[in-house]
Amino acid sequence: MAAPLVELRGIAKTYGRGETAVHALKDTDLQVYPGQVVGLLGPSGSGKTTLLNLIGCIVEPTRGRLNLDGETVYDGRWLRSDLRRLRLEKIGFIFQFHNLLPFLTAEENVAVALDLAGVPGAEARRRARALLDYLEVGHRGATLPSRLSGGEAQRVAIARALANRPRIILADEPTAALDSGRAGMVMDLLRRLAIEQQAAILVVTHDETIFGRFDGTVTLRDGRVVSSG
Repeated sequence: MAAPLVELRGIAKTYGRGETAVHALKDTDLQVYPGQVVGLLGPSGSGKTTLLNLIGCIVEPTRGRLNLDGETVYDGRWLRSDLRRLRLEKIGFIFQFHNLLPFLTAEENVAVALDLAGVPGAEARRRARALLDYLEVGHRGATLPSRLSGGEAQRVAIARALANRPRIILADEPTAALDSGRAGMVMDLLRRLAIEQQAAILVVTHDETIFGRFDGTVTLRDGRVVSSG
């Protein structure tokens, strides 16, 4: 069996101290393998977004060990000095709202992510066009976000998340702003990406209509994993 792309061992996160301390995550273990799409479920305040932000190296754990793509990046402390570079190299983020820059075209929104990673302009534009074609919105490359449908804008946002070919994709409520048809289309795209690029994809969601598209689910309650499968 392939090694997990995401592995958490005893991860915990506490905000504050003493009587005011909030234990957002408690001794969490998790493994996600190449080609898997895993749903993170649970009520509001259960720790789902905190878990996603820990895996994305945005929030520092209080304790535990975090391995990403075979590399131990946290073990009682960060073992990487440049977390921004780590995120650029390994992780793609997709959010509930597409957050596209309104003054840039669809193609430019994707190319700017490549530019931040140091990809030269001509190559960035070529790769941006290829990604948009792959996600079947290449014909909208010259269009501003305000002229895109909700489904088109979300596919452009997915293209931007994939720009640097990450093995790990973190999606926070990616279908919440879409109707059921477009939500299904976005999830089908994510499943295709997981398989074709052997990526690990974690999706925080309350959208019951997409539960059947997950390879497995992890349910959190009060900062603890209460079920997985």
